[in-house]
Amino acid sequence: MRNILLLIFSLLLLPTTAVFAKADVVLLDKVVAVVDDDIITQLELQDRIKLIQQQLKQQGNRVPPIDIFRKQVLERLIIEKLQLEMAKKTGVRVNDETVNNVVANIARENKLSMEQFRQVLQKEGYQFSDFRENIRKEIIISRLRKVRVANKVNVSEQEIENHIARYKTSTSANTKYLLKHILIATPEAASSKQIETAKNKAQKIVDDLKKGDDFSEKAIAHSDDELALKGGTMGWRTLAQLPNLFSSTVDSMALKSVQGPLRSASGFHIIKLEDKRSGNNKNIVKQTLARHILIRPTQVLSREEARSRLQGILQRIKSGEDFAALAQASSDDKASAAEGGSLGWVNPGTMVPAFEEEMNKLQPGEISEPFLTQFGWHFVQVLSRRNHDNTDEFQRSQAIQFIRKNKTEEATQDWLRRLRAEAYVDYRSNK
Repeated sequence: MRNILLLIFSLLLLPTTAVFAKADVVLLDKVVAVVDDDIITQLELQDRIKLIQQQLKQQGNRVPPIDIFRKQVLERLIIEKLQLEMAKKTGVRVNDETVNNVVANIARENKLSMEQFRQVLQKEGYQFSDFRENIRKEIIISRLRKVRVANKVNVSEQEIENHIARYKTSTSANTKYLLKHILIATPEAASSKQIETAKNKAQKIVDDLKKGDDFSEKAIAHSDDELALKGGTMGWRTLAQLPNLFSSTVDSMALKSVQGPLRSASGFHIIKLEDKRSGNNKNIVKQTLARHILIRPTQVLSREEARSRLQGILQRIKSGEDFAALAQASSDDKASAAEGGSLGWVNPGTMVPAFEEEMNKLQPGEISEPFLTQFGWHFVQVLSRRNHDNTDEFQRSQAIQFIRKNKTEEATQDWLRRLRAEAYVDYRSNK
């Protein structure tokens, strides 16, 4: 249940979803903002405020004064509406099957049946239909961002090499830091007056923090970053997982200290080092040497017929026939079939979850019973296991992920800022 509540909380704090908005609209409701061709109603805003207030209190974060908090929540609703409107105009759609699969995965990850999942949501005060439709909105906006931003981000070989070289020899390379962050954004092509205003605002926040004001409350009230309504918490990160602007500062910071304002193209940043912990210099993974045979259902071969065919092959192997020869002759996974069914040394997380779950149950030498994945019916044999130092591969993979993530986040912020600047927004009475 805790995982479900965290999921609900994370969705609530994203600026991309109108999560758990009430389905029933009171006729006396009024408009608080017109956003291009859409509106935000007072009840919609109030519901979102109440939900986020409740979750922030459960997380131990203090909520700022209601007038400031209201502006933050309203601004995120505006950004959300703009993205949904653009998605609609550009034809981004999500079908029911996709939504159903995502909801089913959430239930499965929490080890709940769909009926149990419905009951948990209702107990927490959320209608299943609202949850389902807002998952749809989250997927829609994720796809929109992918098309508009993420697909245009490239990572060069030189960027990867530079990133690895920057941190590989550092004594703090594997230390993890728990940071909080506040961004006071500046507009694209900001004037000197706008820059000065933002800098003064950031400096005032720094001064208040050094006098003892609560960082999370300040982030919730003032930060323009997407993590604002999480109290600015960035989570545990190594130096290599931090923007260069932060990594050059964090290692020398004392615990609980605050640094800033730090200037970037996005605006002025304030960071607080909540905690840090040492990490391992090496990345050791348990690899599995495995082989398998796959039979795929087709238009002429039903699911049950495919299973029956695979069961027959398994029985022949148990009777003494050669696994590799049968894989070459029968397996529908042509890449592994050419190698006698061999998958080579498999790292954790490489295979789809259903396959990995079955594989991990086996001791070396054992063969599974037939099981179903999205690819068809398989059985798998584990040949051996080993602990493998894949530090170099891991560092490269992490570098690629970080660079892409960082560039995507920066590009997304710029895109959202332009989207907001070009939008028609008419604020109505707050009373």
